[in-house]
Amino acid sequence: MFTTRTTRGHLSSRPMSNNGDVQYDGNSYFFTFEESRTVKDIRGFPHVTLGFNGPDDLYISLTGKAKLITRKSLMQEHWQEQLGQWFPKGLETPGITLIHVKASRLKYWQGMKQGEHRIKG
Repeated sequence: MFTTRTTRGHLSSRPMSNNGDVQYDGNSYFFTFEESRTVKDIRGFPHVTLGFNGPDDLYISLTGKAKLITRKSLMQEHWQEQLGQWFPKGLETPGITLIHVKASRLKYWQGMKQGEHRIKG
């Protein structure tokens, strides 16, 4: 789940996929459209929260700062072929935008275990 703050100060969450781009180093990437509510929210307030769940009852919450990227050369590094179902012209789809989230804090829960880490960078 990708949570932003709206222009009215409310929190808004929506499912978004990192499309298997999961070599995690504190950075997360998501493709969307320039005119989306998510992009409008980020322009107004770039601090976001990401929520993930994994196998064996693992839950992760990341907080960080989002940046919007429209340079095709940077988008190409994170493009996955399955994205074509939403962006039929690939990186030439009008309005395609890449969201880069640089995490600052990670929290996790798995069964009785839980923890929190500050991410340097």
